Amino acid sequence: MNTPGKPLLILIAGPYRSGTGDDPVKMAENLSRLERVAVPLFRAGHLPVIGEWVALPLGRQVGSKGAGDPLYDEFAYPVADRLLHHCDAVLRLPGTSKGADEDVRLARERGLPVYFELSDVPGMA
Repeated sequence: MNTPGKPLLILIAGPYRSGTGDDPVKMAENLSRLERVAVPLFRAGHLPVIGEWVALPLGRQVGSKGAGDPLYDEFAYPVADRLLHHCDAVLRLPGTSKGADEDVRLARERGLPVYFELSDVPGMA
């Protein structure tokens, strides 16, 4: 858990694939939305992470053609689960997302704080 002044490793969870119909442009827009939140977290002293930052390169290395193929699925959700074993908290951004909801469920199961507003993250007020 967090001690005062200790930077947090924060998983940013929100819509990536949900509602896109697997349109790569819409998915890229969603990733950009997640990444925009990473900058203020970093500037506040934390280390933000987004599951797709790990899952997408892994999928490309094994020949994934994109969302929904078996190689994509091999990494997409398991990466977040493994990241959560190392994270100190989750920041859940608005929007429908089964994957992000699963991240929240796992975080709570593991006793991690879940924030729903950037301003609620320690050091952001």
